[in-house]
Parts: sequence; structure tokens; C-alpha cells
Amino acid sequence: MDISPNKVAFVIVRARELGAKVGRWDTPSDDADADTILESRSSDGTERELASFIRGLNDDEKSALVAIMWIGRETFDDYDEAFETAKTEATAPTDRYLLGIPLLSDYLESGLETLGIDPSEFEDEIYRKL
Repeated sequence: MDISPNKVAFVIVRARELGAKVGRWDTPSDDADADTILESRSSDGTERELASFIRGLNDDEKSALVAIMWIGRETFDDYDEAFETAKTEATAPTDRYLLGIPLLSDYLESGLETLGIDPSEFEDEIYRKL
């Protein structure tokens, strides 16, 4: 694999955090609990941090990240084929492409598992550092 599982786990953890957030709720409904709703605000740096992290990867790492996501989404079965396709067909910035994919964290997790890597140990390490 052309990217370390730790880097993939970082993307999984941060993408999961983004997926858990909801839009602003200035006027919550009667059943909304203000203590349990996570808000996505413009001052929240999670998305900017994740986009910056992905932009900072080298080209092979970016292609590997896309390949792992594709494998997890079952677009490809073979890592080498997915990786080469990601390299040759990259037209948009990788951070914008990946952050626009719903279920990104699930696809990356599934992709690692398909490749025989248990992402949970790497994710646990990331959570301990946060």
C-alpha cells in the first residue's frame, strides 16, 4: 500500500466527525436536545484541517487514499488497478473529491478491511491523541 494505515485512520476519524455534525440549529424543533446536537459552524476547523491534511499528502498517498475508498465502495476489487486508475484519472483536487463523498469514513474503513488491515487499532491511537 502506498499510504500508511495511520494516515488513512486519521482521515477516517476526521471524516466521521464531519459526518456526525448537523447544520446550525438556531431555532431547534421541540424534539431537539441542545446538549446532544453537534453543530457545524464556520469557525469549526475540522473540515479545513482534514482538507489541509489530504492536500499535504504526496501524489501516491492521495491516489492510494482514493483507491482504498473505491475498494471500500466496491468500485474496484484490485488495489493496484484502483491505484493506477486514481493516478491517471485524477482531475479534481483530491481533498474536494473525497470530502464530497457521503460515507467516506465507512468506505475507507471497509477498504482497509478488504485489504486485510484492521483499522480499529489505528483509529484508537488517533482518538487517544485527540
